[in-house]
Amino acid sequence: MASFEPLVYEYRGKILDLVHMGYICVVDENGKVLWHVGDPEEMVFYRSASKPLQALPVIARGLDKKYGITPEESVLFAGSHTGDSFHVAALESMYKKADLSEDMLCMDPALPQVPHPMDLKPRKFYHNCSGKHTGALLLQRELGGEIRDYWKVDSPAQKEIRRVVAAMSEFDEDKVEIGLDGCGVPVFAVGMKNIATAFKNLACPDKIQDEPLAQTAREFVPRIHQYPHMMRGIGMLCTDINRDPAIVAKGGANAVYGIGLKEMRLGVSIKMADGVEKMWPMVIAEVLRFLGHENPETYAMLEKLCPRVIVNDNGDPAGERRCVFQLKKG
Repeated sequence: MASFEPLVYEYRGKILDLVHMGYICVVDENGKVLWHVGDPEEMVFYRSASKPLQALPVIARGLDKKYGITPEESVLFAGSHTGDSFHVAALESMYKKADLSEDMLCMDPALPQVPHPMDLKPRKFYHNCSGKHTGALLLQRELGGEIRDYWKVDSPAQKEIRRVVAAMSEFDEDKVEIGLDGCGVPVFAVGMKNIATAFKNLACPDKIQDEPLAQTAREFVPRIHQYPHMMRGIGMLCTDINRDPAIVAKGGANAVYGIGLKEMRLGVSIKMADGVEKMWPMVIAEVLRFLGHENPETYAMLEKLCPRVIVNDNGDPAGERRCVFQLKKG
C-alpha cells in the first residue's frame, strides 16, 4: 500500500482546490535516512532522473575522448534537452565524430519542446532523451553488442547501465525493478532512500564504493555545472538548479527528482504521487530551507518557476499554494 502524504495544498480563494501528494527522503553521507515524508523504502521509477548515473559508464570508458566529444556535448548524456538549436547542433557534431546515424535511435521522431516553426518536421534528435540514447549507443558498440539493439533490456549496454544505477544507488542489482520508459529503453525502480543515496554519491564521490565510478563522477559532475544548459533548456529547472555549485540535480517524468548537496553531504529524493512537475520548485525550496542551504539566487529561481500566489489568465491573484508537509526524523 502506497504511503504518500500531502506535500502541497492549492487554494482557489479560500477553498482548498487541489492536494498534491508525494514522498520525500533525505539521507546523510552514509546513506542513512535523516528525514522523510512517507515510506523511504517505497519503490519509485527513476525515469530520467537516472540520466546522470547512466552517463557514468560512457565517461568511465573514455568514449567521449575516444570520439573527440567535447565536455559540453557530453553533458547531453545526462540531460533531458528541449530540442533547442544548440542541443541539436551538439548531437549532429557527436554523430559525425562517432560515425553514428540518427536512424539508429529507437524512439519515434518528435518536435522540440521550445517554440518552433509550425512546418518543422519531427526528428529523433528533437526527442528529449536522445542524449541518453546516444551514450547507450556508444556503450553498446564499445561492449561488442549489435549497436541497434542498445535499447533491449538484455543488451550489454543496458546490463552495464543497470549495474551502475544499482551501484550508485547502493541497492541490490537483483532487486532493481525494471519497466519500460516512455522513450523505449528500460527504466529502473529502487527505494526512495536509494535515489537520495545516488545523488548524495554524485555530490560526494569520495563515498562511492566503486573507485572507477568515483573517479568518473569527480570528472563528470563539474561539467554539469559548467554547461547546465545541456541538462534541459533555457529557463528550465534542471538547467537553473545546476547553476548552483553546491547542488547536482536531475528530474524525471511523472515528477521524481533527485538532489545532491555537496557542502552538506546530503542526498534528497522527491516524488509527487500525482505526477505534477509544476510543484517541484516549491517543494525543493521548502526542503532546502529546512536543511539550511544558503543561496538567494537559487531560491529566487525556484520562486519564479512556482510562485506561491496563483494568478489567472489576466494576471489577477486567484489563490495560493502552501507546502504542508513535515519532515520526520528517520
